[in-house]
Amino acid sequence: MAWIQLYFEVNADKVEHLSNQLSEIGAAAVTLLDAADQPLLEPPPGDTPLWTQTRVSALFPVGTDLDALLEGLRQDWAPGTFPSHRWEILADQDWERAWMTHFKPMQFGSRLWICPSWLPPPDPTAVNILLDPGLAFGTGTHPTTALCLEWLANTNLSQAQVIDYGCGSGILAIAALKLGAAAAFAVDYDPQALMATRENAACNGVASQLQALSPSELAETQADFLVANILAGPLQELAPCFAKLVHPGARLALSGITSEQVQPLIQAYHHWFTFDVPVVRENWALLAGYRH
Repeated sequence: MAWIQLYFEVNADKVEHLSNQLSEIGAAAVTLLDAADQPLLEPPPGDTPLWTQTRVSALFPVGTDLDALLEGLRQDWAPGTFPSHRWEILADQDWERAWMTHFKPMQFGSRLWICPSWLPPPDPTAVNILLDPGLAFGTGTHPTTALCLEWLANTNLSQAQVIDYGCGSGILAIAALKLGAAAAFAVDYDPQALMATRENAACNGVASQLQALSPSELAETQADFLVANILAGPLQELAPCFAKLVHPGARLALSGITSEQVQPLIQAYHHWFTFDVPVVRENWALLAGYRH
């Protein structure tokens, strides 16, 4: 069976309305994609994030009266502007396998690999993390996650206590444990992220060493390392909190920030932390330092 795939580009505030329309008129599947190469990093508490410009795609069986379908949608949007759209014919295929081909093993530093669970690790002797794309953020594909993973891979974490603040999928906490840390606290506001983190920790054999917690559940501790891959605004606000969570001499790594946001962050943290030269990739930065 072949399919018609319709693509629409809409602002985030119109996504739910259009998705509901497409489902109601018989779409076999509705998918949301990034329309402008905009990363989604850690969401603020209570938010369900969407890309500012979102591509909504919908599958309909070949033979669907596309003109009538589009006209019905267009009338429902009147007098507003109907979103730009295009369509194509897709041959039948194994959709799950087609989706899986997009994800390949990724190497960070000399010894760390993130591997989809359906593929054998390229180097069985390396530190391998099995992590499938899912509902929570963080699979290693974005430069900010990659910078954090490389920082962890090049750091001596032996028997350390590590905090992953804004954990998403738990990838950083799990990487720290696999690289030798003794215990990790994975912290997030989003219950879905905490659930994904626990599942991923179990899949990688480190569940007993990891605690997935909301910020309110995290007791004051004196960790050896703290890594936070979130956004510049929350990072600025969290500076006093992070200072309390690590002991003097502990290491800190901040990411989810652009190169333009580095200096304001250094200023926000200078009472408690001294930083190394930032590492910048594709205008995204990693700011690493230590507690005074």
